[in-house]
Amino acid sequence: MDAKTGFFYLFSVVLLYAAFRVISARNPVHAVLHLILAFSQASGLWFLLKAEFLAIALVLVYLGAVMVLFLFVVMMLDIDVEGMRQGFWKHFPVAATVGALIALEMAAVLMGGFRGVEEPKAIAAMVDAAGNPVAFSNAKALGVLMYTRYLYPVEIAAVILLVAMIAAIALTLRNRKDSKAISPSEQIRVRAADRMQVVKMSATQKAPEAASAEAAVEEKKA
Repeated sequence: MDAKTGFFYLFSVVLLYAAFRVISARNPVHAVLHLILAFSQASGLWFLLKAEFLAIALVLVYLGAVMVLFLFVVMMLDIDVEGMRQGFWKHFPVAATVGALIALEMAAVLMGGFRGVEEPKAIAAMVDAAGNPVAFSNAKALGVLMYTRYLYPVEIAAVILLVAMIAAIALTLRNRKDSKAISPSEQIRVRAADRMQVVKMSATQKAPEAASAEAAVEEKKA
């Protein structure tokens, strides 16, 4: 067994373990951390398949942005884990049956598609007009393909993401009665004299010592 096969089995075993822990961990934060581990191992498998761009995109997009956002959201939310787990074993047989059927369908499709597929080979270096060799770049080839053949799908996806971003900003900045917000400009203009003000007021109730002394004087007079 060569080093490439060894790394493949290593990444695969860790990936399966992390995926299992994602659905079996009792703590949501632990589940998110195992999902991050699963994505990192999947990125290693992409590297073994010589798909460097997809591997780097998986690390940068999912591990660097999406999963960090999920982790912060899970840590900030007060999730009732015990309430979510009620009735788990009651529905477990149905869920296990559906999961087994999906796994069998995926295995049938993938095994049939992988038969007779050779290992991808590196493309030979391209030559320019002067006869000088030009190194081939997977990222460049993918970019040219996206912005030529798949230009309209890329633009439609960009518009959808833009609309989603504007909607999220609009929902965040809307005026809500139950939200408590402080203007940063007002905080900057605050002075020490504006925070506390001493006001002289007349006493509305006598001190306990003074009241007891007056009561004693009245008793002597009586």
